[in-house]
Amino acid sequence: MCQSEPAEHEALPANEASSPITLAEFQQLIRDMYLPKDVARGVDGTFMWLIEEVGELAGALRDGTHEDREGEFADVLAWLTTIANVVGVDLTEAVRKKYGDGCPGCGHFVCQCSDSGKP
Repeated sequence: MCQSEPAEHEALPANEASSPITLAEFQQLIRDMYLPKDVARGVDGTFMWLIEEVGELAGALRDGTHEDREGEFADVLAWLTTIANVVGVDLTEAVRKKYGDGCPGCGHFVCQCSDSGKP
């Protein structure tokens, strides 16, 4: 766990901490917290952290508690968001472009693609 000085960015007030957060807000939160370190680490180093967290998520899915799974899902999302920040991808826009008009394979909002082509 990090033991350095608290960040200049203050935590959300308790009533806001339980409110929904948008993808754009989350991406900005991660950017504000970590961007200088993330840029210094670079894409390759950050990608390795993401893969490590995906492995921890696999373990939590197999043997963990619900709380373990929540934490690992949050970590994977944070590291994926970190990589997007490092390479300058706006996740909200990327998701909108890829999925905003429905399934990228068939174009329907409820996927009609054959399961044979999917793992």
